[in-house]
Amino acid sequence: MTTTEIYLIAMAIIFTVPYLIWRLGRTDYFAPLVVVQILAGILMGPGILGQVFPEYYAFVFSAPVVQSLNGIAWWAVMLFVWIAGIELDLKKAWAHRRESSITAGLALGVPLAFGSVAAAGMLAWDGWVGPLGTRWQFVAGVGMACAVTALPILILLMEKLAILRQPIGQRILRYASIDDIAIWGVLALILMDWQRVGKQAAFLAALAVFGYAFRKLMVWLPERDRWYASLIWLIVCSLGADWSGLHFMAGAFLAGAIMDSDWFNQEHMDLLRHHVLLVMMPVFFLSTGLRTNWSVGGNAVFLAAGALLVASVTGKLIGVHIAGRVLKWERGEASIIGWLLQTKALIMIIFANVLLDKAIISSATFTALLLMAVASTMLTTPVVAPRLLRMKELVLRSR
Repeated sequence: MTTTEIYLIAMAIIFTVPYLIWRLGRTDYFAPLVVVQILAGILMGPGILGQVFPEYYAFVFSAPVVQSLNGIAWWAVMLFVWIAGIELDLKKAWAHRRESSITAGLALGVPLAFGSVAAAGMLAWDGWVGPLGTRWQFVAGVGMACAVTALPILILLMEKLAILRQPIGQRILRYASIDDIAIWGVLALILMDWQRVGKQAAFLAALAVFGYAFRKLMVWLPERDRWYASLIWLIVCSLGADWSGLHFMAGAFLAGAIMDSDWFNQEHMDLLRHHVLLVMMPVFFLSTGLRTNWSVGGNAVFLAAGALLVASVTGKLIGVHIAGRVLKWERGEASIIGWLLQTKALIMIIFANVLLDKAIISSATFTALLLMAVASTMLTTPVVAPRLLRMKELVLRSR
């Protein structure tokens, strides 16, 4: 068979298998389609499909096919991270800066500390740190992965729970938006290459200058031209970040963060996010699954994933409960907010992909982080939904 035919077989598998599991298994309550696609990517990776059916795996996911899939995956994740940057709304966070900074700081800081402790424990065994990673980069990277909240997935879950446009939903978005900024700031620090610090400084300086000019241009352009201009801006920023030694995903996020969401029709932006998730992101999930590895032993990977899950969940809940005590929230409020902020999936997987690309973590650590992200996201809806039913008045109350 030709490479094109094998590529189309791979694409058919990518789009068919997760959809059938999601639709026929009716998993939406605890595992939305996005989560099922991530799990399917893991199942179709070398650690499972590659072990059970090695010849079939080598036939379908040959080097030319994987290279073609990676090209789609890179563009898909650039678009997705760019949209996440655009959708950050820091104006509301500033208007409620005391509450937002206390809650976001504790919701990020405590699981970061817990995750860093777990990562430090992993250093006692070989096989977790990447070949180019230092101990502090590994601890900081894994710790931050435990603290991440995935803003796009959070939006999807809150839409399903019918609280996105309610006061509590908007509050949670403020907290997650501030944490998103911190996440990419920590990533930039971890990736700081002192041998190329001049390039990185030049990139950030150019981003500030050209970002100012770009904002002036976007205000002047009609909306139909803004879409094309912003895509060119996305590509240029991603190229500049990668050239400087950061990562193209960091550039994509910065390209979006500089932009204002009110430059675009909100319905059009929602449709774009939906279509990127529908049409392209499944390929990214599969390419992510192809990077999983069980070389340190399956049991060790699952133990590490369990330890990181405990650190992530307990750290986030403790941090938000402390914030609730400080801000004098009502009973049950901190629990709902803490569990909703557990959603990791996409952003954490993107974050971990960057660490793997830069060889800061090993494939085994990447696999453990991936399992932790999926588990924490799957816990969210089953835990939160019954609590929301018992506290309907809380949903409508603004603070």
